[in-house]
Amino acid sequence: MSGTISSMRIGEVHAQLRKFYPDIELSKIRYYEDKGLVEPSRSRKGYRLYSERDVACLREAIRLAQEEFVPLRVVRLRLLEQGLLSNASVTPITRQVAREATVNVVSTPAPAQAPPTSPPTRTLSNEAPAPIKQFFTTNELLATTGVSPAEFNQLQSMGLISPVVIDGETMYGAFDVRVAALSRALLSRGVDARLLGSLRRIAEREVGVIDELTLPLRQGGNDLSRERVLEISADVAREVSALRTVLFEREIAQYLEG
Repeated sequence: MSGTISSMRIGEVHAQLRKFYPDIELSKIRYYEDKGLVEPSRSRKGYRLYSERDVACLREAIRLAQEEFVPLRVVRLRLLEQGLLSNASVTPITRQVAREATVNVVSTPAPAQAPPTSPPTRTLSNEAPAPIKQFFTTNELLATTGVSPAEFNQLQSMGLISPVVIDGETMYGAFDVRVAALSRALLSRGVDARLLGSLRRIAEREVGVIDELTLPLRQGGNDLSRERVLEISADVAREVSALRTVLFEREIAQYLEG
């Protein structure tokens, strides 16, 4: 990014942000970078270097996402409008998608009810089946999962489901449908939607770990093709997931025994 001279390393930025957001994880900074919400420069050795403007950009992105529950694609647009994020790396299509998301997602309430011709399908098992379709309208998501409009708004405000705009229409992917179906089972037990939002943040932190582990591969300086780098990264992701599963099983076993 342009602006003041980039001189801070990511650890220094993390320390500054923790003054305002004590629970902020280092991986969140990298996650926001992956989402295009901050654009640090790089040293000759590949280290991230942040300017004061980058830090201000991160602070505003965190505030919008955590305090106002603005979807990340809309956060990007807000940062552009405030001049905190450079326009250079954003294509007109990206800006149009974000603008439409602002109108169709943030300001438009969920429908009062799903179409009567599409009865809800209960998908509340531990393994929500993957839908055959790739994208779903809001009404189709409600009908497929049985999620109520109020629950739908809760899930969206927590970032658990995230829309995309296709041909001017707000749509949701197959993963969103699965997330909504599994979330509904917990919401029906009276679980606070904010706790479900914490699960999303845990998943983001896990992606941050994978990002850190595979960073040397993506920085170049090796003879690996892009396809091979992706294959290795996928392997690392599976190994991290397997380790996390075992750690979780151990913790939950100890919890139930206690």
